[in-house]
Amino acid sequence: MDFLRRLIGTTASALDNPAIPWKSLIITFALGEYALETYLSYRQYLVLQRKHIPAQLKQEIDQKTFDKSQAYGRSKFWFGLVSGAWNQAKSLAVIQYNVYPALWAVTGTWMLRYAPKMLQGEITRSLVFAFSYSFVETALGLPFSYYYHFYLEEAYGFNKQTLKLWLTDLAKSQALSLAFGIPLGAAFLAIVQRTGDTFFLYLWFFALAVQLGAITLYPLVIVPLFNKLTPLKPGLLKERVEALAQKLAFPLAELRVIDGSKRSAHSNAYFTGLPWKKTIVLYDTLIAKSSVPEVEAILAHELGHWKMGHTTKLLGISAGHLFFVFGLFSVFIKNGSLYEAFGFGKERPIIIGFILFNEVLSPTNAVVKLAMNIWTRSMEFQADAFSYQQGYQNELAASLIKLQIQNLSSMDADWLYSTYNYSHPILTERLKAIGWTSEHKVSDDKPSKPSQKANGHVEL
Repeated sequence: MDFLRRLIGTTASALDNPAIPWKSLIITFALGEYALETYLSYRQYLVLQRKHIPAQLKQEIDQKTFDKSQAYGRSKFWFGLVSGAWNQAKSLAVIQYNVYPALWAVTGTWMLRYAPKMLQGEITRSLVFAFSYSFVETALGLPFSYYYHFYLEEAYGFNKQTLKLWLTDLAKSQALSLAFGIPLGAAFLAIVQRTGDTFFLYLWFFALAVQLGAITLYPLVIVPLFNKLTPLKPGLLKERVEALAQKLAFPLAELRVIDGSKRSAHSNAYFTGLPWKKTIVLYDTLIAKSSVPEVEAILAHELGHWKMGHTTKLLGISAGHLFFVFGLFSVFIKNGSLYEAFGFGKERPIIIGFILFNEVLSPTNAVVKLAMNIWTRSMEFQADAFSYQQGYQNELAASLIKLQIQNLSSMDADWLYSTYNYSHPILTERLKAIGWTSEHKVSDDKPSKPSQKANGHVEL
């Protein structure tokens, strides 16, 4: 522990140098990452202008569906280009014009004027600062959110939510942010304040506890606030899913249907819960558009993630990354030159230090994102192979193709764009990996008759 303290102290002293142009470095990092992601998006846009269906999908996708998928992708490209430029300009303005010290000063004035004396410490002020900034950020993003749901998604038949539901969801999200953010934020700051130079160790244990708590609370508390979950009705699908879970020794406790159709026509399935008590959740949109064997194939893929420990591995990687981030934060927390570069003199609030540290850390975001996407894509291939090994080759291929068509997902992708951005392989790669060849047009298949119809979080 003494060695660790000395190492942190030596590194922190070396970085606390007024000669380091912190603001210029952060702006350069931000612009570099933005330029990279814009370039990759442009490469994908060129792919989205193609008129020819990929060879492996010619027997499955008609030209009209392909053209609509391409148009949907181009619409999302232009939306991302405009919203991304706005977010980048906003972030640079915050840095360039010292918005952080200005808002910190304003919150200090508010606290002195309106808060009781017992609440005028750094923790309360930091929470007021954070939620004020978050509120402004949310307000500035509302026009983009509204356009995305009620114009872009609406134009392609995906948006199912009303304006009232959208506003209700927004209000609930803000309320949850306050309800969980205030105690968690206060605990975060208190740990840093009270545990000395090795605070990052305590912070790390706290973050792990929060992660595990979130896994437990999300399906029980959060999801029911936004969606209605109902037990899967008795029938063929329930019998087959329970038989599959029993075959794989999956600790299935509940089978539920989520009313995803009240917001979107997109569909999927996932499982959640504690290691010894899992819940499988099926979207009603998936049930309506898929046969029983196809839903089984999708769930075999999901259970493959569980069987091979992918969720646990992802949690482990996340824990390691958090340890790295918090450990590095301990090097920057008392960096006076960093605070001064952003307009802070004698005051060095913990929350400001954490925000500025994350700005400095931003170049690693691209590397972490790339590495994680490469790794999760390999997991998706493994889960597909698992479903195939359970005897669902044709059913898995059919379900993947139908989901691709129903969601108007991109039928093809630029290799560099997909490597950097996609956590899942593209459809043609997945079909090739399971050795699937078309015998008849899957997209013409209809769900089974009503009596046979398909009545940690890992997505298909």
